[in-house]
Amino acid sequence: MPKAQGKKFTFDTVDKIRPDYLETFNFDSKDQYIITKTKEFSAVCPFSGLPDLAKVIIEYYPDGGKCVELKSLKYYFISFRNVGIYQEAVTQKIYSDLKNVLNTQRLKVTSVYNTRGGFDTTCIEGDLEK
Repeated sequence: MPKAQGKKFTFDTVDKIRPDYLETFNFDSKDQYIITKTKEFSAVCPFSGLPDLAKVIIEYYPDGGKCVELKSLKYYFISFRNVGIYQEAVTQKIYSDLKNVLNTQRLKVTSVYNTRGGFDTTCIEGDLEK
């Protein structure tokens, strides 16, 4: 039997996620539809300690007069890299943190995870029709 069987890796707790990294800039166009995507998101499965890789899609209307600054978003995403957090909770956390800084009612966060254990998982939080 391979020695890697049942191996578990250590990881950080969710308090290491840094929503304070998120910055915004003023933008006055509440009818503009904004989509931001990355294929470079990673966190850690809290069950196995193995990496979970995902494409994250953020869609919003800047109703609150703000846009997310992309470099700050990248740093925020990097803060998830060593954190043990379930896929569904990742999507919910990103949605909640962005909703707080953007102050918009029309926000949708989608995470499309790479196949793990034969399962494809897509998580969606929020909607654009409010």
